[in-house]
Amino acid sequence: MISRKLEPKLRELAACYPVVVITGPRQSGKTTLCQATFPDKTYVSLESLDTRDFAHSDPRGFLAEYHGGAVIDEIQQVPELLNYLQADVDAEPEPGRFILTGSQHFGLTQAVTQSLAGRCGVLALLPPDLEELGAFPNAPDDLYSTLWQGAYPRIYDRNIPAHQWLADYALTYVQRDVRQVINVGDLLAFSGFLKLCAGRTAQEINLSSLGNDAGISHNTARAWLSIMETSYIIHRLPAWHSNIRKQVVKAPKLHFFDSGLVCYLLGIHEPAQLRHHPLRGAIFESWVVSELYKAQAHRGEQPNMFHYRESRGPEIDLLIDRGDCLHAIEIKSGATASSDFFRHFQYLPGRLENTGLPSSIENHVIYGGEESQQRSQAQLVSWHDVSSILR
Repeated sequence: MISRKLEPKLRELAACYPVVVITGPRQSGKTTLCQATFPDKTYVSLESLDTRDFAHSDPRGFLAEYHGGAVIDEIQQVPELLNYLQADVDAEPEPGRFILTGSQHFGLTQAVTQSLAGRCGVLALLPPDLEELGAFPNAPDDLYSTLWQGAYPRIYDRNIPAHQWLADYALTYVQRDVRQVINVGDLLAFSGFLKLCAGRTAQEINLSSLGNDAGISHNTARAWLSIMETSYIIHRLPAWHSNIRKQVVKAPKLHFFDSGLVCYLLGIHEPAQLRHHPLRGAIFESWVVSELYKAQAHRGEQPNMFHYRESRGPEIDLLIDRGDCLHAIEIKSGATASSDFFRHFQYLPGRLENTGLPSSIENHVIYGGEESQQRSQAQLVSWHDVSSILR
């Protein structure tokens, strides 16, 4: 068990709401976090068939069994239980009674907002960030091993070879989670689609091209991306375009949350292959975006992140709006800083004038090198120090 940055926010919400819901991908550490944070609460998993049947067939009796409160795992297995939970916590709204977890939210978010609006806090737990991973004694200390192994905690906690664990994870994801929402006959096609998406990480989404390559329709490609997004495999980074006079490309970028899963799907068998791999830069970019997404989500914040690119002009890999400050971030996998890393920052203030974004802009270049330096155009940030940007 390593310390997770989400724990203080979890305790805070449990002191305010009778129900707290934690979503996130499978194996991100939700159960471990809840049991460590609330060791005195009864733990019950709806993955167990007999427990799930009890909750399905007699929801009132099930909740009466845990009247004093509980950690209820995999709540998405019995989403209708939330309707009965609403009446229960209305009758006894003691803060922190129920802690619910859901490893995918295909319908969970909608069920929570409909049944528990105003009665619950909602948090997201993703796999550990770089700082959290450092608490494992076997955590890698070089960039390519970090990218290749990814961040799922069981790889480190159980010393399971990363490639083997990620292969099993991908198979389980398709066979269990995806099976619930698409026809069984589509699973093989979905597996191919998943690999095609891995080859497009850090690229703008073109549904027509993606659908054509996968042999599916534009609408099916859109639906399958939504499945991947709601199960925390990917997220879409929207383009910033409001009130900008120049023509700006408005397609969102696709980013995988876990670089290790991307490497597995692309058939990268060892860290050394990344050094000369044509997608090294894209994998690194998605890793950086994921790290900065986690930095906000694990504080209980809603990440407010964009990318910026004109059709003929400057491009910024990542913009993070912090309210009083805008972080403009270029992401380069190279280990040696080049003047080319900084060239687009000079255009940004003029492009974003009168757009509603903060006037205070901090420029950063996150790169694959070891030294962080303050340059005249921007702060040069080593991959080791990526989380320092948002402190």
